Amino acid sequence: MLQLLLLGTSGCHLCEQAEQIITACLPDNLGVTIEMIDIAQQEQWQENYAIRIPVLYHPETQKELGWPFDKTDVMQFIKVLNNGKQH
Repeated sequence: MLQLLLLGTSGCHLCEQAEQIITACLPDNLGVTIEMIDIAQQEQWQENYAIRIPVLYHPETQKELGWPFDKTDVMQFIKVLNNGKQH
């Protein structure tokens, strides 16, 4: 199972767009879970991502996919992460 975090904040229209893109390209059978993280709840997240959100983040490898991204970018990001787990 691949767990990703979508870093954003409430009321962010770009974060809402990012969530829609990610949801559209992640059918249940991909084995990917997405957790929405509101960066306002942690000072560390705010310091690192305040002007960069939304960011799709893989905590295990600390790899990031920063905005702007589309469906193809998300799928490529997941593919790279999955390939890395197989080695």
